[in-house]
Amino acid sequence: MGRTWQLQEAKNKFSKLVEKAQYEGPQFVTKHGKESVVVLSMEEYQSIVKPKSNLFQFIQASPLSETTIIIERDKSIARDIEL
Repeated sequence: MGRTWQLQEAKNKFSKLVEKAQYEGPQFVTKHGKESVVVLSMEEYQSIVKPKSNLFQFIQASPLSETTIIIERDKSIARDIEL
């Protein structure tokens, strides 16, 4: 599990903080006693932000995928605009 670092300690031991994030998991940094930031390994970060599916798969899995949508262009005459 992650470890909590005070900001000053995190600044002084940044290399160790990064190493621990890579091998031991998220590292939490506090500022004035409150959790402020989390340091993650790149692998863990990418697993969080990477989409689970592509857009096509997302749309296919949608509950609305079976809905028929009729898209028609409005053929009415455009309104006059004074320039």
